[in-house]
Amino acid sequence: MNTLIVEDEPAMAEEIAHFLRKVGFVCDVARTGKEASERVWMNNYDFVLIDLGLPDYDGFELLQETILCQHDASYLILTASGELGNKLRGLNLGADDYMTKPFSLLELHARMLAINRRKHGLTEPDIIFSGFVLDPLARRVHYGLREVELTRREYDLLHYLLLYRNRVLTRLQLAEHIWGNMADDGPDSNYIDVHLKNLRRKLAVYASTDWLETVRGVGYRANLPHLS
Repeated sequence: MNTLIVEDEPAMAEEIAHFLRKVGFVCDVARTGKEASERVWMNNYDFVLIDLGLPDYDGFELLQETILCQHDASYLILTASGELGNKLRGLNLGADDYMTKPFSLLELHARMLAINRRKHGLTEPDIIFSGFVLDPLARRVHYGLREVELTRREYDLLHYLLLYRNRVLTRLQLAEHIWGNMADDGPDSNYIDVHLKNLRRKLAVYASTDWLETVRGVGYRANLPHLS
C-alpha cells in the first residue's frame, strides 16, 4: 500500500517509514506541509499519516486539502497533542484515526490494518513459526488447537521479533517500538528481560524456544530462517 508520511522530525519520519516498509508498505516522506501538498497532487496514496505540528502549515488545513485531492485515501493523524478537542476536530474533518505521540509502531500498523479492514475487507496473513501460529488480526498465538495465553506486551514483543526475524534487536529498540519511549525507566531497567523471560516460559510449554535467542550484552533475536 502506498503511504505518505508527513512528519517534520527526520528521525521519527525515517523510523516510521523503515518499519512500514519492512511490513510491506511503500512509503514517501514529506517533512513540510508544502512538500506534502505537492506530493498528494502528483501521486496516489492509500494512506496519509499527518503530523499536526508542521513548521509551515496548519495540520488541519493540510488534512482538508488532502482529502479534497485524494478522497479515497485513509487518513491517520499523528500528534503530540492529546487534547480531546483536537481529536474530535480531526475526526470530524475526515480523519480515520488519531494517535498521540509517543506511540508503538506495532499499534500504528495494527490501526492501519484495522482501517483497511473496515474500508476494504482486507486481511493480514497468519505468521507460522516453529509450530506456532500468530494471528495478527485477532492478536492471538496458537499451538495446534491450544491458545498460548500472552499479555498484550508479550504478544507485541513476539510480533515485533518475528517481523524483524534473524536481526538482533537491542533492548532500547524493543522498548521504543513497544512502549513508545523509555522516559520512566533508567538505563539499568530490566523490564524487557522480564517480559522476554515470561514469553519464553509460556511458549516453552508447547515447543522448544531455542530460536528465541539472547544476544548477551545486546538484546534478542528470533532466529527463524524458515518462517511462513
